[in-house]
Amino acid sequence: MSVRKIIAAATLAATALVGTQALAGDKIRIATEGAYAPFNMKNEQGELIGFDVEIAKALCAEMKADCTIVEQDWDGMIPALRGKKFDAIIASMSITEERLRAIDFTDPYYTNALAFVAAQGAEFKTDKASLKGKTLGAQRATIAGQYLEDELGDIVDVKLYDTQDNAYLDLASGRLDGLVSDKFPAYDWMRTDAGKSYEFKGDEIKTATVDKIGIGIRKGDNELKEKFNKALKAIVQDGTYGKINAKYFPFSIY
Repeated sequence: MSVRKIIAAATLAATALVGTQALAGDKIRIATEGAYAPFNMKNEQGELIGFDVEIAKALCAEMKADCTIVEQDWDGMIPALRGKKFDAIIASMSITEERLRAIDFTDPYYTNALAFVAAQGAEFKTDKASLKGKTLGAQRATIAGQYLEDELGDIVDVKLYDTQDNAYLDLASGRLDGLVSDKFPAYDWMRTDAGKSYEFKGDEIKTATVDKIGIGIRKGDNELKEKFNKALKAIVQDGTYGKINAKYFPFSIY
């Protein structure tokens, strides 16, 4: 084989390799919880659906990426990301200083607020003196759970749950006086038969920082982070985000 043919063959092989690497780089595994309606949940067929899932699919379409969305228990979400079980978390995860020490986040894709939830008509004032002695619940390893432990743990009986659904079940069964919850999923639950007898109590809970929700990324994966940020801006600007938002809420959560 001539030198010219050898060089041509090598160039062709290198080009094919680059193409393969680029394709592999576009394969993204995204984790969500599947138990946090209406953001991530499962339908009757066991398929993952919800706001987070639709946002993930819209971002992947914008990036022209081949994405797989997988289910992951909330408590193991960050360890599994760091262990490279998947590449990103789109599961309504709050951006906190503690989490930023372990993983990185994209720009926020919505903003959350905390609120108290209790039965309609129940005597439930939200000042500390009135809450003393009550039994309150929240999902474990969340901003709501942290607030309950840090701010009210010395005056109320704190119950923490592995999923938001289990917290709702205990509230509906009378084992809790109330919940501290992210406002948007609670709003969705109160529109169901199970939650229609419950309501928000008092004002939104004031926390030290605004609760921003981002996409979790491994430390150092800056290229993927920037791809997500660019795609997020694009779906907001072209109206895709707004259409998804409108399916779940009659107001903007962005």
